[in-house]
Amino acid sequence: MERTAGELGARFYSGLRYIGGMAWLLADALSFIFVAPFDRRRLRVRSAPVFEQMVRVGFSSLGIVCLVQLFIGVVIALQLANLLKTFGISEYVGSVVGLGIFRELGPLMTAMVMAGYAGAAMSAELGTMAVSEELEALRALAISPVRYLVVPRFIAAAVMIPCVTMVGNFVGVLGGMGIAWGVLHISPALFTQKMLETLVTSDVVVGIFKSWFFAQLIVLIACFEGLRVDSGAEGVGRAATRSVVFSIVMIISADCLFAAVFRLLLGR
Repeated sequence: MERTAGELGARFYSGLRYIGGMAWLLADALSFIFVAPFDRRRLRVRSAPVFEQMVRVGFSSLGIVCLVQLFIGVVIALQLANLLKTFGISEYVGSVVGLGIFRELGPLMTAMVMAGYAGAAMSAELGTMAVSEELEALRALAISPVRYLVVPRFIAAAVMIPCVTMVGNFVGVLGGMGIAWGVLHISPALFTQKMLETLVTSDVVVGIFKSWFFAQLIVLIACFEGLRVDSGAEGVGRAATRSVVFSIVMIISADCLFAAVFRLLLGR
């Protein structure tokens, strides 16, 4: 019994240290983003690494995100086809597809894809640099690894992942529209009309906010796991795995919280 209590206490303490470490990393990154530009004593973040990360996070992942979103739209429309036809409201398939993708499934699925695509790569890259002592070399040159490595990834993800999400949303809607046209014989004009009648500005804004928040979670967890690697190749692989798993768990948990909060605030 005492051993079990000791193990629980050790795990609880380890969890607190993990949360505290991520909070410290987030505070350090935010200080370089918002404070450093107005403080002459602190070096500003260079734009070249930011644009490089924007290409890697955004354009490189656009194809896989659009493919996943296309299948999501197709699946939603196929699953609803017979049900809506039974109740004689087949024309509302556009409303369900549009609302489901723009507000819920679009940001969620994009974030999960990005956690496996970009998050794992960030963890592996930073972990490899930690193992090869490149991080220590940066510190020896008085260069902050957070400013040089983490902050560009934060900025790139905050800008590009919402953009990729919106592009993927439109592709998903096109997939649902194609199924509605081919299976339910609903014209694209009627599909678009019903979707626009149901969607409101708050639905799109909520989806964009979710994707932005999920992006910050992915980068924070990925960079934290990469920076804390202290062993060889095994540690790098473990960091990449933990980054993906923790990111997906946190994304789904945050999405559940947002669903409850926005339902109370917006009534939908």
